[in-house]
Amino acid sequence: MTSHRLSRVNEQILTILAEAVRDEVRDPRVQGLITLTGVRVTQDMDLARVYVSALGSEPERVAAVKALNHAAPFLRRIVAQRAGLRHTPRLEFLADASLETGARVERVLKDIENEER
Repeated sequence: MTSHRLSRVNEQILTILAEAVRDEVRDPRVQGLITLTGVRVTQDMDLARVYVSALGSEPERVAAVKALNHAAPFLRRIVAQRAGLRHTPRLEFLADASLETGARVERVLKDIENEER
């Protein structure tokens, strides 16, 4: 599959999942706490890794990702219905620490800047 088509599929799945999680997932561990930050579908379209950023404490973040993985078959059916793909990949939700990492790097850079003054 071409990288251009794969990136379109990634975006389409991300959009569908964001709407489905917001509107149709009723698990209280997920409500209002999470942001889907990206999707990476494997070349063979067998697996879609969905990256999740969650607010709250570490146990709350772990619980939100666990709840999404529990709801993965339900969400996969929604993607299958709405995406019009010949084969709908399995969904795997993973914690995305990039926002926390970015904030930590920004703090370090500010500390360095303050020390230089």
